[in-house]
Amino acid sequence: MIGLGTYAYFWQHSDRAPEQLGLIGAFEDTKAHGVDLFQICDFAPLDTMSDVEVRDAARAARELGLTIELGTKGIVPEHLTRYLRLAEVFDARLVRGMLYGPDSRPTLAEAETSLRSSMRAFERAGVSLALETYEQVATADLIGVIDRVGSPRLGICLDPANVVARLEHPQTCTEQTARLVKNVHVKDFAFARQDGWVGFTYSGTAMGTGLHDYAHLLETVRPRERGINEIVEHWLPWQGDAATTIRTEREWTRITLELLRSTP
Repeated sequence: MIGLGTYAYFWQHSDRAPEQLGLIGAFEDTKAHGVDLFQICDFAPLDTMSDVEVRDAARAARELGLTIELGTKGIVPEHLTRYLRLAEVFDARLVRGMLYGPDSRPTLAEAETSLRSSMRAFERAGVSLALETYEQVATADLIGVIDRVGSPRLGICLDPANVVARLEHPQTCTEQTARLVKNVHVKDFAFARQDGWVGFTYSGTAMGTGLHDYAHLLETVRPRERGINEIVEHWLPWQGDAATTIRTEREWTRITLELLRSTP
């Protein structure tokens, strides 16, 4: 299933937006795009919302017919327990995670211990935990931790764009992780010369105009055959003013959805 996530609304959610978009507003816009899946990923307000606000958001999602996934950073057992409770409220079947959190940076051995203590609860709840590929942890190390924990509910959230900052090749990351992928983050990326031709900027670009060989990912991972959801997000740099930035963000979403829907 193709979905949108909070990173597709990054600037619309931000305090730079003249009218800041809330979570339910993002749900409504997602449905207006004809999309039935939304991933609430690294959305800071979710961690401070009251129980009533969380239930209201979950009810809004249900009334719109949206399937919800969650996303957070860190694998401290108490933190994962909280997100498992949130998953129950939202009836979410997947939580995207990252090994490191704002206040935690476990060794690989510590990460393995934390995950072992958490995964039985995820298994009982029927919820998967998908750890994202990113530059702070070598892909091979992330795979090693997942393999050693050995839970059928533990896998990879594949985002090949992230690993470039570790000098890993996106296609290699895709091939390494394919068997473990449970979730895909979809965005395109490119390098651009800095002003004066001194150095490069690595950031997002409209889907289909950058370096991401998404056809290779589809062929290698086979997400649609395997029932793996593809979540649209963006790495959109600030465009100089709010109106231009938000208009571009919305345009990138439209372009990405069109491309994904037209790709068999």
